[in-house]
Amino acid sequence: MYNLLMTILLIVSVLIIISVMMQPAKTDNALSSFSGGADDLFAHSKPRGFEAFMQKVTLGLGIIFFAVAIAMVYVSSH
Repeated sequence: MYNLLMTILLIVSVLIIISVMMQPAKTDNALSSFSGGADDLFAHSKPRGFEAFMQKVTLGLGIIFFAVAIAMVYVSSH
């Protein structure tokens, strides 16, 4: 059982890395780091399409990651 959970954890870990790398960049240029993002204060919009999908996938994989990690702790202690 422990080996199965470890395999699932490794697969989910790789999928999390891939999903984070596929998300689009939030900043457009280096100037926003100096201005503090003040120009983006009122330009914030709700993510749509691919960006929203990738955020949901990353959140779901994160929840699965922590659930499997807790299950591994339980299995290894008993």
